[in-house]
Amino acid sequence: MKTKVSSDKKEVIIADSGPTVLIGERINPSGKKRLSEALKHGYFDVICWEAIVQVEVGADILDINVVCPGVDEIAVLPKVIEKVTASVDVPLCIDINNPNALKEALKVYKGKPIVNSVTGEESSLNEILPLVKEYGAAVIGLTLDERGIPKEPEQRVAIANKIVERAESFEIPPEDVIIDCLALSLGADNNAALVTLAAIRKVKEELGVNQTLGASNISFGLPDRYLVNLTFLTLAIASGVTCPTVDVAKVRPGVLSTDLILGRDRFAQRYVKDFRKYRDRRAEA
Repeated sequence: MKTKVSSDKKEVIIADSGPTVLIGERINPSGKKRLSEALKHGYFDVICWEAIVQVEVGADILDINVVCPGVDEIAVLPKVIEKVTASVDVPLCIDINNPNALKEALKVYKGKPIVNSVTGEESSLNEILPLVKEYGAAVIGLTLDERGIPKEPEQRVAIANKIVERAESFEIPPEDVIIDCLALSLGADNNAALVTLAAIRKVKEELGVNQTLGASNISFGLPDRYLVNLTFLTLAIASGVTCPTVDVAKVRPGVLSTDLILGRDRFAQRYVKDFRKYRDRRAEA
């Protein structure tokens, strides 16, 4: 199944038959004082610089989140969307749970973005899906509902089915729904990764839709988080994740090697090209 998203300059195709698409996660003020202050004071050059850096290291899509105390999301989000799209050519993933701010961002976006996100909660389905349909976007569906995040993979898959079915009732096709089976910390539950991976496999088998994942949540509170994140991400891609939301600079080499092993890199062209590119950069430095 193919999900097509675009900016006004570039189209990106997400599919399990193609290379893993990387959604850059770093434009998010949570825990980032510099980014928070920039958003509060309208210093959007800082945001654009972060966007440019992520694209340079290999991000295919950029997640945009402006949620932090002291920021008027409705006023700021459209401005950030306009500034970032003028700075980079990749499609955007608009990360907001405020329907009014989302609507204003979708009004100014040129192309087909991803909306991040809708849940299985009735209020979310009824507020977000009409906007996704009206503006012709794709949407990420989170496998949680009014009861929270289920502990059993079957329950997460049931929520995924509900989101896809409700999207279809709004004439949003399954290829425009990207499911996130959600990662929780192994520090709190040693079975957290197994549950998520089982849900990912079941969603792939039953629905065949594209899937994303915020893989770094798995290592929250643990030492040497990079190692845990990359190992989990590799397993998630092998299970069915096609467009993870990640710190691209840290994980891209590992993802390229994963794609190579999974037969998604004909004659190792992407892997070798990437190696030569960064070898030459190191030599120049």
